[in-house]
Amino acid sequence: MVSYEKQLSKSLSEPVESLFDAAGRDTWASIRKLLTRETEIAVSEFSAAISDFELDQSTVEKMLQDLRDYARNLVEKKAREEAGNVLIRMKDRFSTLFSHDNDSMPRVWTGKEDIKTITKDARAASLRLLSVMAAIRLDEKPDEIENTLFSSLMEGTMTAASSVDRSITSSDPLASSSWEEVSPKNILITPVQCKSLWRQFKAETEYTVTQAISAQEAYKQSNNWLPPPWAILAMVVLGFNEFMLLLRNPLYLMVLFVAYLLSKAMWVQMDIPGQFQHGTLTGLISISSRFLPTVMNLLKRLAEEAQGHQTPDGPRQQSPLAFQTFKNQSPINPTSSVPESSVSSNIPTSDGGIEYSSPNLTHRRSTKIQEAQVS
Repeated sequence: MVSYEKQLSKSLSEPVESLFDAAGRDTWASIRKLLTRETEIAVSEFSAAISDFELDQSTVEKMLQDLRDYARNLVEKKAREEAGNVLIRMKDRFSTLFSHDNDSMPRVWTGKEDIKTITKDARAASLRLLSVMAAIRLDEKPDEIENTLFSSLMEGTMTAASSVDRSITSSDPLASSSWEEVSPKNILITPVQCKSLWRQFKAETEYTVTQAISAQEAYKQSNNWLPPPWAILAMVVLGFNEFMLLLRNPLYLMVLFVAYLLSKAMWVQMDIPGQFQHGTLTGLISISSRFLPTVMNLLKRLAEEAQGHQTPDGPRQQSPLAFQTFKNQSPINPTSSVPESSVSSNIPTSDGGIEYSSPNLTHRRSTKIQEAQVS
């Protein structure tokens, strides 16, 4: 029989613990089904094992009942152990549901999330876990533990202002040490203990909600640099004279444009939005410490760019000097390399004139009469 008890302990302990870890409305129904299945398997195997022995029916029934009681006591013992850690499990469930979305991805508080709804859903899941662990439900008897807890803790929290108008004589359903329709031996957590655990749970998870709200507000401020609409309207109305002054003096527009370019460059260099992500005071201190080095860096870069535009003019100014040097160094040849015989100049004159030929300096004179005789 000891071997079958070990078999039941192995087949029930870990599955029951897993079901309590994911506690929900169907937790106890699943535990009852698991208990019935594993108990029947162990009982049938044990009956087959002792069938060869000549035992009376009463002894066999007693041994089988002891095996069933062992399985039930094992589940009840496991439930009491898990009830002692219910606060830890409630906080773990709240943290999981609050910090992760439906796809089990970590939440990034960008300002679009409804923190109030997310907090309410996470607390409701934690309170449902508390209602599951409040009593042992192996007998399939209905109870109102979950409804009582939600009406007293969740709805009572949401309507705290209206609770002032309640009658002083109205009874608190959690001001008791027992649950209605639940046997005292099956109670794991009393109503008074549930109320105390819920108060402690809210106090320990309030910091997580506050951090989420702060992160959301910081994200909104870092992505919204515009003033309120009423401030924009006031600037338009009160700054009308200055606007007309700018239109009459375009030079002011040029000055403002240059100032805008410089401020934009400093904005990018100093990464002002990134500095304010860690807080206003931290951002101001960081900007004040980086302001002067950033200005000096911009002036240095402007000076380097100005020098860079002047450097290409240097070689152009040296080109006449190089040409003059080359001219002085090259020797001058007084005589031409071309032979004199190849150089000639023919200067034609009028019909009755003179024709000269050089370099032979041949002079030929012809007249119209001689041409006529030759012809």
